[in-house]
Amino acid sequence: MPESHPSPAVPPPAPDPAAFQARALLLGQGIDLAAVGATDRTGAAPLILALPEAAGLAVLFRYGAAVFFRTPPAAIAATLRRIDPHVRQPFAAHEQETELLDIRLDALGKEALEGNTLVLADAAPEKLQLVADILAKSVSLAHHERSIERQFERIEPFAVNLDHWGRGGRAARELLQHLGTALLAEHRVVAGARVDDSPELLWDHPELERLWARLRDEFEIRERFAALHGKLTLISRTAETALDLMQNRRALRVEWAIVGLIVFEIVITLVQWWLAGFRPGGV
Repeated sequence: MPESHPSPAVPPPAPDPAAFQARALLLGQGIDLAAVGATDRTGAAPLILALPEAAGLAVLFRYGAAVFFRTPPAAIAATLRRIDPHVRQPFAAHEQETELLDIRLDALGKEALEGNTLVLADAAPEKLQLVADILAKSVSLAHHERSIERQFERIEPFAVNLDHWGRGGRAARELLQHLGTALLAEHRVVAGARVDDSPELLWDHPELERLWARLRDEFEIRERFAALHGKLTLISRTAETALDLMQNRRALRVEWAIVGLIVFEIVITLVQWWLAGFRPGGV
């Protein structure tokens, strides 16, 4: 019987340099980019960090998003530990919105999104920055969509209460408590993430505007922002209605109190007159 020899171990396939992954995270309400590292960015431009130990790239945004390219999990964790002290109001790990996107380089292919794979002609830094801009806005919108959805659900019991009883009750006061949160969310989406604005990078690279517009449409950034804005507007209007109802009820109680005082004074006056009729010399 021939002697068996163990088959040599097959080495794992080498990673394809033309295929890599982008990972977007929403770390908190904001990142102090100036404290993370010096940069020549202007205005709201992001901070780009080269990760030589992982041959990767990280793009940080001041409204709390971070996007990693070609970065393994260990290198991402190390980078997050580095920037964690500079994150304002950080989210817990289970609260962080995450989005993954596969990228494939094809010099002859059309630059477009095919399923969950983005095809690019090359991995130029400015193109990766545009991809990071879209992914960062997407995770920011996802966070606020989930937050506002919880508040939006409070409108139904309030409306039902109005329909059956004609008054806001406790639901009105609860909506007023969440009005500030809704307005703050709209401010962070509009002024913070600036989801409806094009990145400043396009001023220097107008040839990339078509790619950015295509990605914006694929991720439905405008549509999601419009839906979120509509919910925030409805929450604000509902809270204003609740405030009007509470003020009207308060004004009505004051009016009834005034009427009660007038009636009470009239009764006291009549009693005094009636008692005066029994006094000696009374008419």
